[in-house]
Order: sequence, then C-alpha cells, then structure tokens
Amino acid sequence: MYRKETKEQIEFHDFILPFSGTLNRNNRWIKLAEMIPWDEFEEKYAKQFSGSGLGAPAKSFRIALGSLIIKEKMDIPDEEVVEQIRENHYLQYFIGKEEYRDELPFDSSMMVHFRKRITAEMLNEINERIHDQLVKKNFKPDVAEKTEATTEPTNKGKLLVDATCAPADIQYPCDLSLLNEAREKTELIIDILHKSLRKKEKKVRTYRIQARKEYLKVSKKRKKSEREIRKAIRKQLGYVKRNLAYINEIGVKTTLKTLNKKRYRNLLVCTEVYRQQQEMYNDKTHRIEDRIVSISQPHVRPIVRGKAGAAVEFGAKMTISVVDGFTFIEKISWDNYNEGTDLIEQIENYRKRFGYYPESVHIDKIYQTRKNRQFCKKHTIRISGPQLGRPPKEKEEQRDKKRQRQQDEKDRIPVEGKFGNAKRKYGLNRIMAKGKETSETTIAVIILIMNLEKLRVRFLFVPIYFQCCNIKKAEIKKFFCVYTEYVERKVA
Repeated sequence: MYRKETKEQIEFHDFILPFSGTLNRNNRWIKLAEMIPWDEFEEKYAKQFSGSGLGAPAKSFRIALGSLIIKEKMDIPDEEVVEQIRENHYLQYFIGKEEYRDELPFDSSMMVHFRKRITAEMLNEINERIHDQLVKKNFKPDVAEKTEATTEPTNKGKLLVDATCAPADIQYPCDLSLLNEAREKTELIIDILHKSLRKKEKKVRTYRIQARKEYLKVSKKRKKSEREIRKAIRKQLGYVKRNLAYINEIGVKTTLKTLNKKRYRNLLVCTEVYRQQQEMYNDKTHRIEDRIVSISQPHVRPIVRGKAGAAVEFGAKMTISVVDGFTFIEKISWDNYNEGTDLIEQIENYRKRFGYYPESVHIDKIYQTRKNRQFCKKHTIRISGPQLGRPPKEKEEQRDKKRQRQQDEKDRIPVEGKFGNAKRKYGLNRIMAKGKETSETTIAVIILIMNLEKLRVRFLFVPIYFQCCNIKKAEIKKFFCVYTEYVERKVA
C-alpha cells in the first residue's frame, strides 16, 4: 500500500530543530533538494503499489530516492546510510522530514527495496527532467540559430561519446573455483532434499571431503601447470555431474518445492555452469557464448576491454554521452556489444533533446566506421579523428588539419574524466549491488549525482550572486555567452 502525502514541500527555514536556529540555505544538501523534481515522479512511483489499503504504508518516493543518493554520494554501505540520516539534520531534511528526530528513519534492509522500486529508466527520466529545468530552459536557447537561406536549425554544440565497464563485486572467475562452488551448492541442496527421505532411504555419498582436498591440492599451488588444472577440472566436473544426477533421482521421489527461491535458482545456475564447463573442457577452449562467471550473479558477463590494467572486466557495459558537462546514459547492457554501431542512435538522441544536430562529434577510434562517417557527412557533422583518403598537398592545410585533430582530442578529455570521477569518487569501479536491476539502478544514481554536483557548482552559485547584485535574468544569460566565448578563445 502507498499513501501519498498531501502536505506541501517544506522550506529549509520551516524545518524544526531540537535547538534554536535554522538550517543554512547554502548547505549542499539543501541545494541538491531544490534541484530534484520530487513531486513530478511521485505518482509514477505510487503506481507500483496496490490501492487496496492493506498493509503498512510504503516509504515515500523522496525517502527512497534521497536515501539512494546519500548512499552513492557518500559511498557508504546500507547500514551506514540510516545511521548518517539519524545523526544529520540536513540529511533528514533532504529525504523530506519536517523535523529532526534522533531515531532510525527505516531499517537498512529497505535500501534493497528502494533499488528495486526506482528503476534505471525512472532515474534517466529524472536526469532528463533536471537537464530541461536547469540547463536547457535557463541557460540554453530552445532552438538553434537559423540561417537566412533555410528554415532548418543549424548544427550546434559538441557531442562526446564513449563506453566503459562498471565491474561487479565478484570473485575473479576461474573455471576450477567456479566448479568447486557449484559442487558445494549442489551438496547443500542434496542435504535439504534428503531431510524428507531421512527415515525411508539412506543418504547418497557425495565424496565432499575427498573433493575438497583435491580442489585445495591444486588451488593452493603458487604455480600450476595446464595439465594439473585440466585434471582438477575433470575431477570437479565428475563430482558436480554425480550431484546433479542424485538431485534428479531425489526429485522423482520427493518434490523440489522444499527448496526456497534462492536454492532453486542456484540449482538451475549450477546445471548451466556444468553444461558450459563440460563443453569447454571437451573443446579445449575457454570461450563460450553467454558464459556464466558467478553463481550468485549469473547475469554478469566477461567484457573484453583490452586495457593495460585489465584486459577483461566483469560487469555491465555502458555508453554515455556528455554535452556541455552534462552526462546522459545512452545504453546499459550485460552483454558485450560493439559500441560503434550505436553512434547514429546517440546523435539522433542529441537532436531530440536540443532540436538540432551537433556541430562536431568527439569519439574514439572504434566509432570511426564508414557508416558513421557517411551519416555525419550527410548531416554536416564534423567527426573527430583522421579523415579517409590521401592527405592534402599543401603544408598549410596539413598543419590546420593536424591542429584540428589535436584540438578534438583535447575536447574529448571530459568524457574520460567522467569515467574517472565516477569510478574513483562514487564507486562505479565496483558495483556492490547483487541483482541485475539493482545494479543498473546504482549506475543510474551515480550518473545522476554527478550531474547534480556539476550543476550545483556551475550554475546555482552564480544566480545567487547576481540576485544579491539585482542583476536581471537576461543579463545572466548574456554573461554566460560572453564567458563561454572567452573560454573558447583561451583554449584555441
């Protein structure tokens, strides 16, 4: 059940403190609270709950989203989130409380439900709405300038596109350790199923002690030969195969309903892991389609990146676009994909947001395909990187193109900085959520926080200064135009 609160949003000066005084209006949490459209997404959030009126009312949308933002912004675990909210009156105002109370706002286990209820799609809509309210509406023209010869808007702006991987919190996948884990989980399932047949039949032998010794004998070695690893894998495959056969026999005599949802899912995953590992063992290869690398997170796939630090990463692959410092999530996928095939779609998304195509697209080498070049040429979009064909004969023209390529590479730096900021500061380098949907929600929250922080520093302090000086809104826009031209001249 969801009970919508009809009260109006309180202001920071109406927040009741147990001591004299009021909240500081320049506090970062108050500024962030003013930038988020809480009420606009309240109804969409409420549709997830039944209107029967039964059960305890669910936590409000502001409490749910505010708690997720606090967690990712401070990079703390779920248990620490509720403690920080209890101790900090600014955080209590941020999640919509009317007065400070020295008590836990909710149980820490509710954070899992918050991540399930607020999806990545909803967070992307909030991100787009914030961009429309604070960037596009106040500091950007609604349409591009039009030329005299045509009524179509001219190209304007720079589009920065790149992809990365958000690694999941899993053990580095090894065929031998994965089979050992599958063996242990199937042994536990056998123990659970045998309880109903304890008085009727004798428990089957699983050889778990011997299997454990054989696994440790190889895994503890500092240097392992390929022959030793293959022999150990063959033995573990035999143990897992025997366990799965026993489970099928027990399943005929009893029912699998005695297993809870988690155990039954583990049984299905272990069956698929055995099939994949047996096939790779027979073919003497380490690659297979939709390879499972974690039993607890079977949706995680190997993402080949080719980086110096890690050639292969295990997590969600995501593509972002950066426009004037604002970040948009273009795609999140758990399967490895060629990001170069999505450039045209991202350029079209740019046109839907702003009403015109970008003047230039700054991309990596993988995006510079002939199809993408033809599309950009058709819509008079300059694409970064070296052009196809022979270089020009005139040296001056060669120097100009070389200078332009160098400048394009400099302009592409901010998109790399976004990844570095998200991974070093906000925890994108290791997603601690276990589920597929909850991991995507965590990624979307991190991108939303980065945009909020960017806007808070870039835009909000300037209107406050101009407001104190009684400067009009039109003059503020003029200031930003002049300031932007000055920065561009400096960079050039």
